[in-house]
Amino acid sequence: MSIIDDILIILWGILLISLMGIGGFFMFRKFLKQLPKEDGNSNMDWEEYYVNNTKHMWRENEKILLEELVAPVPELFRDVARHKIVGKIGEVALKKENNEITQEIVIEGYILATPKRDHKFLRKKLKEKEIDVAPYNHLFKLSRSDYADNWKARYKKTR
Repeated sequence: MSIIDDILIILWGILLISLMGIGGFFMFRKFLKQLPKEDGNSNMDWEEYYVNNTKHMWRENEKILLEELVAPVPELFRDVARHKIVGKIGEVALKKENNEITQEIVIEGYILATPKRDHKFLRKKLKEKEIDVAPYNHLFKLSRSDYADNWKARYKKTR
C-alpha cells in the first residue's frame, strides 16, 4: 500500500469514530431524559402528559403565536422544539389551573422552555406584535440553567 492509502484509511477511521461519538452523545442525552425521576416519571413522560392534557385548551390565536415563535428554529429540529415548548406551556397552564391557554401563558411557557439566547428573539417578536414585555421581566432575568431543576418554586417567589 502507498502512503496515500494509509492516510485515507486513517482519516476514514477518524471520521467514522467522530460521527459515532456525536451520534452516541445525542442518543445518551435522549436516554437520560427517559430515566425516571423520584416521582417515577421521566422528563419526557411529564412533557407528554402536559401536552396531552392541554390539547383541548389551545385557541387558534395562541397556536399561530406559537408557530411564529418556533419559526426561527431549523426545520429539522422544529417539531422537537415545538413539543418541548408546548409541554412547558401546558405545565404552566395546569399549574395556574386555567381552562384555556392564553397569550400570557404561551409567553411565560416559551420563556421557561427556551434558553436565554432565544429571549432576544422573543423580545423582538413581542415588540413587533405590540405586546408589553414588562410583566415577564422577572422570567427573563432567570437563565435556563437557573430554573431547570426547581423553576416552580422560584417562579412562585417572583410573583
